[in-house]
Amino acid sequence: MAFEELLEDPVIQKYLHELVGPKGMPVAAAPPDGEVTDEELAEELGLELNDVRRALFILYENDLATYRRLRDEDSGWLTYLWTFEYDKIPEQLEEEMYRLLEALEDREQYEHENEFYLCDVCGIRFEFDEAMDFGFECPECGSPVDAMENTALVQAMEERIDSLRDELNVERETEA
Repeated sequence: MAFEELLEDPVIQKYLHELVGPKGMPVAAAPPDGEVTDEELAEELGLELNDVRRALFILYENDLATYRRLRDEDSGWLTYLWTFEYDKIPEQLEEEMYRLLEALEDREQYEHENEFYLCDVCGIRFEFDEAMDFGFECPECGSPVDAMENTALVQAMEERIDSLRDELNVERETEA
């Protein structure tokens, strides 16, 4: 898939924005053909050099950019020539979705296996053992903590898990 096609996808735009942030998005959204220096990018995009470098190194850390170094024979200065490698984005997004699915399944299990209590004043949530240790009183404000119903939260998690599983074409594991 070409850079242009990838960058038109709102999911990929969001992914890149999450990686590099608003200051780095112009760098991520304008991948040049071939190699480019950080200085050239900064000048071309009208950005601070540090913002460009930050975005490039984030892209590098996520295997979306590579560089090669050239040393100037006279000055000894290093020049970094950057190349963007966005063809890996779809598989990275899929890996991210699998990580999210696993985290949601772990959290769903945690929500199922625990009983929670809530301080209505502070909004602090306690597991049963913590609430019992505090005598069912909030340690912050002294208000009583009440049993908390988390059915809506669990249901929302189950819906998101099912949606992710459908998208990834993964069956729900049967519980023994």
